[in-house]
Amino acid sequence: MSHKKPRQNNKISEEEQQFFRDEMSGVRPLVTEKRIEPVKQKPAPKPKPKPKPKPKPKRRQNDFDDNNLQENSFLSDPVDLRDLEINDVLFFARTGIQQKLQKKLRRGELPVEEILDLHGYTVAEAKIAILDFLYECRRQNIRYLQIIHGKGYRSEQKIPVLKTHVAYWLPQLNHVLAYSSALPKDGGTGALYVLLKSNLTQD
Repeated sequence: MSHKKPRQNNKISEEEQQFFRDEMSGVRPLVTEKRIEPVKQKPAPKPKPKPKPKPKPKRRQNDFDDNNLQENSFLSDPVDLRDLEINDVLFFARTGIQQKLQKKLRRGELPVEEILDLHGYTVAEAKIAILDFLYECRRQNIRYLQIIHGKGYRSEQKIPVLKTHVAYWLPQLNHVLAYSSALPKDGGTGALYVLLKSNLTQD
């Protein structure tokens, strides 16, 4: 004999419905927040290549006859600074320089085109300044110039330090043809008239 299951009564009574409403009266439905999508990061920009430094112009090796004009290491220094006195008159001329030209140089009759004043310079600074000065004069084909080295009154023991160095350096440069102590009006034994080789001739 088969037994049938009694039918379940799925109806909710009014009392149950009212009870459910009363219980749920203070409850609010959950608010679902919008999902935040992760922001895709842009790839970092590639660093720009550093600009290559512009090449510095180099002096041509054949700018002048003497490369030692550009390299002060070629110039040797005097051994004894006591070789000269403050009031010594200086003169130098290469073989072959005309006597007439030498006399004009000594008398200050050649028109001075450029002047370098070394007052306040150290020996090292004076060497560089002279080389730069002569380089520029040669570049512009300036031949007659003056270098003021001072007499040395302010140096220790009154030794003409710069005067001795300048007198020793100049003959080592082949483009320097001659020099002579200046006339009193131009500095006397504290300055030199200098004659340079012309760029246009081989003399």
